[in-house]
Amino acid sequence: MSRYTGPSNKLFRNFGVKDLSNRKLTSSMRTTASGQHGAMRKKPSDYALQLKEKQKIRLTYLVSEKQFAKYYEKASRKTGVTGTIMLQTLESRLDNVLFRAGFAITRKQARQIVNHAHVLVNGKKVDVPSYILKAGDVISLKESSKNFVKAVKESIDMALNFAWLTVDYDNMQITFDRVPEREEMDPEFKEQLVIEYYSK
Repeated sequence: MSRYTGPSNKLFRNFGVKDLSNRKLTSSMRTTASGQHGAMRKKPSDYALQLKEKQKIRLTYLVSEKQFAKYYEKASRKTGVTGTIMLQTLESRLDNVLFRAGFAITRKQARQIVNHAHVLVNGKKVDVPSYILKAGDVISLKESSKNFVKAVKESIDMALNFAWLTVDYDNMQITFDRVPEREEMDPEFKEQLVIEYYSK
């Protein structure tokens, strides 16, 4: 899979990503697009709005173009609201759940923790960050990895309380109770624009 190695903050600014997958970045960061003409006022076309929203959601969860398209295709084949199902799938990724639970400072770090085989799901080693969790799955850490991840957790100055997760910080364990409802996910996402983008 191709990996973007350029300046991430500029890329995120261009597409309006506010999460930036980093809790340490503050709201004082400039919100206009990067570059000499980034602050110019120009009315975007419908296609530009759809593309920007698609890129914003994709970059928030740090998935590739190919992965994101697959998530949309799978969601479109299921019964229910396509946009909501797509976001629920993204929220159910193993790397995202580690990030949400506070076991990593960024989603990139969460992905690295999984890649380096520190994580167990239902007692079995899983080293695939895109692994999709199911209701009732229990995520734990290898005994030799607990102190490292606990040090990361203690460095995060943020109250974390997601209704669809049960986190046992003493034992460094997460239970994925259920997929989140749409109102529990980012209200700024306009997933309908993504559906329009792929429907062309």
